[in-house]
Amino acid sequence: MRSGSALLLLVVILLLVGPALAEEEPDVDHVLVTCGSLIKLEADKTRHVLHSHEVSYGYGRGSGQQSVTGYPEKDQAGSLWVVRSENCRQGTAISKGQEVRLQHVATRRWLHSHLFASPLSNNQEVSCFGDDATSDTGDVWRVDWDSSEPHWLRDAVVRLVHKDTGAYLSNHNVKYQRPIPGHTEIFAVKQKGPHALWRATEGVYFPTRAEA
Repeated sequence: MRSGSALLLLVVILLLVGPALAEEEPDVDHVLVTCGSLIKLEADKTRHVLHSHEVSYGYGRGSGQQSVTGYPEKDQAGSLWVVRSENCRQGTAISKGQEVRLQHVATRRWLHSHLFASPLSNNQEVSCFGDDATSDTGDVWRVDWDSSEPHWLRDAVVRLVHKDTGAYLSNHNVKYQRPIPGHTEIFAVKQKGPHALWRATEGVYFPTRAEA
């Protein structure tokens, strides 16, 4: 459902339920990212958050799909993503190496990559694709990190590796001009590097399901 009322409801949940969940969490340093959680992803290098909006890449050099950018303002609804994974119930912790899909809350499209050139640096383009009923393997990312922690933790540094191409979700300080001044380029690249580090920050983190 893509109605304005549905988006408004999600924003209300973020503003009202999210703080309540955070206050009830006994150890905020060990909040787990779980399936169904609404999160913002912040690039460790630039401190910009992963963002999307109804602005498309150009055809010809680009794919024409919905653009994805880094954005310095952290309070935008366009920076919210739902964490989803196959056969993963709401509240199930995300394990190291698990494959996930990130669905953009405002437009219902999926974080996607493919072999188009990114518009500013000529790396691999990252876009938003599909809808609630349409998704493919280009929307699948593997969550990985260097520590021995078995599950994805809020505020911990992670990498998102694109399943189809093996490229890492990345952000740098190269900025767009019109029509999105101040936004920075999101791209994918085969090298790990400091530009490929991300943290799940504010959002709605559903409590972890107890083991059966």
